Amino acid sequence: MATEGGGKEMSEIKTQFTTREGLYKLLPHSEYSRPNRVPFNSQGSNPVRVSFVNLNDQSGNGDRLCFNVGRELYFYIYKGVRKAADLSKPIDKRIYKGTQPTCHDFNHLTATAESVSLLVGFSAGQVQLIDPIKKETSKLFNEENSCQHLWKVDWSEGGENEGSKTSEKALVTVQRLIDKSRVTCVKWVPGSESLFLVAHSSGNMYLYNVEHTCGTTAPHYQLLKQGESFAVHTCKSKSTRNPLLKWTVGEGALNEFAFSPDGKFLACVSQDGFLRVFNFDSVELHGTMKSYFGGLLCVCWSPDGKYIVTGGEDDLVTVWSFVDCRVIARGHGHKSWVSVVAFDPYTTSVEESDPMEFSGSDEDFQDLLHFGRDRANSTQSRLSKRNSTDSRPVSVTYRFGSVGQDTQLCLWDLTEDILFPHQPLSRARTHTNVMNATSPPAGSNGNSVTTPGNSVPPPLPRSNSLPHSAVANAGSKSSVMDGAIASGVSKFATLSLHDRKERHHEKDHKRNHSMGHISSKSSDKLNLVTKTKTDPAKTLGTPLCPRMEDVPLLEPLICKKIAHERLTVLIFLEDCIVTACQEGFICTWGRPGKVGLLSSPNQASSPGGTVV
Repeated sequence: MATEGGGKEMSEIKTQFTTREGLYKLLPHSEYSRPNRVPFNSQGSNPVRVSFVNLNDQSGNGDRLCFNVGRELYFYIYKGVRKAADLSKPIDKRIYKGTQPTCHDFNHLTATAESVSLLVGFSAGQVQLIDPIKKETSKLFNEENSCQHLWKVDWSEGGENEGSKTSEKALVTVQRLIDKSRVTCVKWVPGSESLFLVAHSSGNMYLYNVEHTCGTTAPHYQLLKQGESFAVHTCKSKSTRNPLLKWTVGEGALNEFAFSPDGKFLACVSQDGFLRVFNFDSVELHGTMKSYFGGLLCVCWSPDGKYIVTGGEDDLVTVWSFVDCRVIARGHGHKSWVSVVAFDPYTTSVEESDPMEFSGSDEDFQDLLHFGRDRANSTQSRLSKRNSTDSRPVSVTYRFGSVGQDTQLCLWDLTEDILFPHQPLSRARTHTNVMNATSPPAGSNGNSVTTPGNSVPPPLPRSNSLPHSAVANAGSKSSVMDGAIASGVSKFATLSLHDRKERHHEKDHKRNHSMGHISSKSSDKLNLVTKTKTDPAKTLGTPLCPRMEDVPLLEPLICKKIAHERLTVLIFLEDCIVTACQEGFICTWGRPGKVGLLSSPNQASSPGGTVV
């Protein structure tokens, strides 16, 4: 594990770090924040979030980013490692009254240089559809009947400069008939120009269509499908209206969800500590997992859809196999809650382990070893070749990262010795340290399971055909609404939970940051839909939650303190890594070989730090 010394060294902010690829460097001139660059007082505010979109314009500078800080929402041209940020000229800036933005998502399918669709969720439960290029607010969802000034919008080109034009918009809507709780996650349905999914702290999710209204009365629901810890309802109405579907998942807040790379599966993490993976079209539960203790806060998919990583209040990252429906590893490096996990498709690699045994053509071999500019686009196809062709013994290394409330960034490598512990280790370089080499107990059932987009037998994970990134069209998603859904609820493979008291794990927990010493009896329950509860003591040591000593424990490649306030964003881009903290600073870390000389206006750099 990457360790740091005591005292002064632990309090220093790192501005660069080194991995096997080379040196990553913080680029102070590429930092984005509020125009006045004053650190935001984050107490009582929702987490800072960042969304990216590429407009594919002719200038070659089509990247745009959106971020929220407190009551404010900003939309900038993102210049990355090429040019310095110009904070004086946001494309759009909005200041809200009575509510705060909590999350947002761009529709990448419809984005152009002239228009972009941005969904914004709010602390009071509303969802807003805006176009920050046209500076338009097209629609509001979950917002009905009343008259009050909900927010004002600052349209100024110069942000908070003198002479900015401010307009106050009176909305005829305040009563929220669908859900009054905070929006925790909002995402466009992959492959659709009109469908989007919204999660709330009530534990409910709702499927909307931007073309439909929400109605002026509270919706009435009809049960569509029910299973252990979840239920799905359709909206009962004479005419089609929003929401199209209502999902009730688990107990407590539904903290985040993520679609699989092919858009067919949905992974949800909740405050009750459960990961639940659904087939989105058939509304069937594929598998579950339980945290070691406390709630799960974040979730992400591997680029090929074979693995899911979660993080949460147990300070751990947990790797779950979609194919086998079991925990295959845990990672310990954070000293507080893990707030974001993300895979790095640009560093995830496939390597030939024995060139003498390679039976393909030279072109296939070169394609297999390709590590060029199109790495992210070709990662899935290379992984597919590796898993579908037994005659080509190649190795794979998945790279993922995590950030937490301990202000630390951790990078992890998931290698062959962890993925396939019963097979000979490959010749590929292994950078993941295994503290407990004991292989996890068999936790999958005997049924055949499917990776997102392909059918595969669970006993032979190396021969599984991995999906290419093919998203279903909007018509296939509408089949959910039209009722063309499989009638039976499939059996799902249950999975694992954890509960081990680590000596140094419970030390150094910051106040208000971690609950490592507190039992999570109140949150370790199944959904009240079935009126049953799961005793954590009974799930510990089962496939739902194997004990700590029963699965490999990963150490991070690097674990560095990179901010003064808790970290809330981690995004991997082609030439950089983007992080953000609750003070409202969005930082760019140039990848090895991607950092050049920036032409920068005079602006203050980010808070000083030390070189690792």
